[in-house]
Amino acid sequence: MKRFSGFLLKEFLHIIRDTRTMLILFLIPIFQILIFGYVIKNEVKDAKIGIIDMSHDNVTEEITARLDAAVDFNVVREYRNYEEAESGFRANEIKAVVVFADNFANDLGKYRSADVQILLDASDPNLANLINSYISVILNKYSHEKIQTGTPALVSTEPRMWFNENLHSAYMFVPGTMALILMLITALMSSISIAREKENGTMEILLVSPLKPIQIILGKLTPYAVLSIVNVISILVIGNVVFGVPVNGSWVLLLLSSFLFILLALSLGLLVSTVVKTQQTAMFISILGLMLPTMLLSGFIFPIENMPVILQYLSYIVPAKYFLIIIKSIMLKGLGLDYIINEVLILISITVGLIALSVLKFKTRLE
Repeated sequence: MKRFSGFLLKEFLHIIRDTRTMLILFLIPIFQILIFGYVIKNEVKDAKIGIIDMSHDNVTEEITARLDAAVDFNVVREYRNYEEAESGFRANEIKAVVVFADNFANDLGKYRSADVQILLDASDPNLANLINSYISVILNKYSHEKIQTGTPALVSTEPRMWFNENLHSAYMFVPGTMALILMLITALMSSISIAREKENGTMEILLVSPLKPIQIILGKLTPYAVLSIVNVISILVIGNVVFGVPVNGSWVLLLLSSFLFILLALSLGLLVSTVVKTQQTAMFISILGLMLPTMLLSGFIFPIENMPVILQYLSYIVPAKYFLIIIKSIMLKGLGLDYIINEVLILISITVGLIALSVLKFKTRLE
């Protein structure tokens, strides 16, 4: 028993002295429960909506004020017509538009009922359904209060889904899965590839070879870039043929944007490989540091607007967030480069910075 106690004590001390093990055992669970607890929410918060008010009477102004006062919504703009509202959707300014017809108050008083049309960006069908439900609740509450005061008034809603009329969930998951696959697989495999050279001791061969650092990097990463392009085409074809996800915009622009994201993922993998010594560590960092942010902070599954402010700010450094905006805009909304130029420039800037830093660190290691 004394021998076993000594052995048990030794194992405890061995674990406690290992910083990486302690981080895995305690820090990561705390990190995950905080992230998941704040991110996974099935409610709407500060969703940006617009108004088309063709009546401009006291009733429509009162309902608009109630929508704006709700913590769930933020009325950001009033549009004059459907064309302006469509431009707002395409520019990602809004998630929904509430439309009041002409003579709204008059119809409500004369016929005791009036319809409100709700236009929704259904490229994220779950969020569209939630926003529609929340707006309907506010309008129903307004009707109920009017009835209680002896003024019969029924305000009914008429939802209209844009960009995904039938609310197919594949319209959300195919683009998101493509971003996740490209980020995780491309960065993971590229980081492991170079880490394997160092772990196996074959990096010394590169040190005495006549190849320049940039040639070594290109030789290592080019195969993964080519295979990732094949992955992109496969995902798009399967999404279109099997799940009916359209590509309403330019295929060329979509493929070029995907290649830009692949370059970014490869540069991230290269950067990871320059700071680790083993394949296991490279895999751990790639999965924890790339997969979780891509899933949780990119808007793939959970709306960024629902998250705490600090996580919304963190989402600005998650490349997949911008890539999702780009591919959804091209595939579902049929937009061109002029609508997504800001996101493209952000991805280019991040990619250039990562490549420069990776090449510099890699060159330092070779020397």
